[in-house]
Amino acid sequence: MFSTIYIESEIAEHPRTRAICARFPQANQVCCERYGEVFNPKSQDFRLQKQKPALILANKHDHRVLQTPAGYGIGGDRNYYFSHMLNCLYDCRYCFLQGMYRSAHYVLFVNYEDFYSDIDMTLENANGEPCWFFSGYDCDSLALEPVTAFAEQFLPFFASRPQALIELRTKSTQVRSLLNQEPLPNAVVAFSFTPEEIYKSLEHKVPDIERRIDSMRLLQQAGWSLGLRFDPLIYQPGYREQYRKLFQQVFSQLDTTQLHSVSLGTFRLPRSYFRNILQLYPDEPLYAGTFTETGGMISYPAEQEHEITGFCTTELLNHVPESLLFHCPAAA
Repeated sequence: MFSTIYIESEIAEHPRTRAICARFPQANQVCCERYGEVFNPKSQDFRLQKQKPALILANKHDHRVLQTPAGYGIGGDRNYYFSHMLNCLYDCRYCFLQGMYRSAHYVLFVNYEDFYSDIDMTLENANGEPCWFFSGYDCDSLALEPVTAFAEQFLPFFASRPQALIELRTKSTQVRSLLNQEPLPNAVVAFSFTPEEIYKSLEHKVPDIERRIDSMRLLQQAGWSLGLRFDPLIYQPGYREQYRKLFQQVFSQLDTTQLHSVSLGTFRLPRSYFRNILQLYPDEPLYAGTFTETGGMISYPAEQEHEITGFCTTELLNHVPESLLFHCPAAA
């Protein structure tokens, strides 16, 4: 899977580093002092790297647990995110990571124990109040699970801290490590979906919709609490029938009594990310649409945003109660 693995010298002998390298004995191992030497240089070709990304094993020194942006959450008052990894296995044309990072390589921070410590510190400062921790912000939580063992190792930590709630957000079908554990009442496995037409044109390398639904059914049968994320909503001709069909496909196969939450939000990107992605995909029809800027965020004009959000909200309320529905604002 990886022909090149970059390794920060300070974690070269870390047990997690050794275990990962043992999985790829043929990979060329390159030592570096800091992952930024490989990940941050300006003169990189993101599209070329995306064809065969390298793995970078690194130590996350600080800023391990951060507050989420305004509007990001599913009902909690205290919302945080942490990123054990930077970048994603998949290649979705609308993904903000392509506009944020210069490199398509994957960065995996192997010092999980330091994340544990910072999460505990966050909980201590919350004085017993529940805290939400979102793990799929800068990556897909489960897509590289066979390599990272992220869920396998983090979920037991959360199991002993009931006031800490974790969301694993994914488009993956890599759920074996979850099925091998007892379901956690303070964990939500949230799957992202777009309609078939959008999935086929914009979500490259992502498992198809039916395979993701199959994974959700397996998790439900095992007792896991699940979430649905219809984000981003893409405005295009025929979107009404496309989303109506998607909702019927998903909800006809799932037990809605085991759903924790359903969220939706329209396409939006920070202005600088939008410009960077437009340079990567100048001919992408998605970016030929009509957009507007509000508070530094590029999104659909208010009329289109209200139209698609209102339609999808009405359709979703045919399947789930309003108490489960959460909206992500386009400009926050």
